[in-house]
Amino acid sequence: MRVYITGASCAGVTTLGQNLAARLGVLHVDVDDFYWMPTDPPFTTKRAAPERVSLMQQRLGDEDWVLTGSCMNWGDELITQVELIVFVDTATPVRLQRLAAREQQRFGERIAPGGDMHAIHVAFREWASQYDDPHFGGRNRAWHARWLASQSAAVLQVDGTHSTDSLVAQVIEALSLRLAPD
Repeated sequence: MRVYITGASCAGVTTLGQNLAARLGVLHVDVDDFYWMPTDPPFTTKRAAPERVSLMQQRLGDEDWVLTGSCMNWGDELITQVELIVFVDTATPVRLQRLAAREQQRFGERIAPGGDMHAIHVAFREWASQYDDPHFGGRNRAWHARWLASQSAAVLQVDGTHSTDSLVAQVIEALSLRLAPD
């Protein structure tokens, strides 16, 4: 069983993936762990797409897994064997609140004015805030909708404001229906 979970930044994609993988006893892999080179400050240098895909394929292997994040337009071959794609839909104001809290917890004073990550944080927040704009050149809702509509795997849309336990239950139910013998 293989599941791909995606959505806007801070929608709850990684949290759902971690909890689902733990509940199912399968591997969880997050795209961001391969997308970015390990740098300090983090999230400043992208890995080349072919290298990302190769590293992720090695990590995913032949076992069951849950993959979280966004690899559209560069990593579609990673999700060709999934039984289910889960799209976590969370309103932008909620996502931006989560982003601020997460970044503060992770980086503290580094993202404050004068901190070495302040500019990175401000740029990331601005990027994430444009998700609902269909003309935005980065990842956006319209882009996700087109991509999801083109997939052959089953797609489940969930509300990212619901509890993690509720979301895990929804995904497990969808998987059980999808994987049930005819």
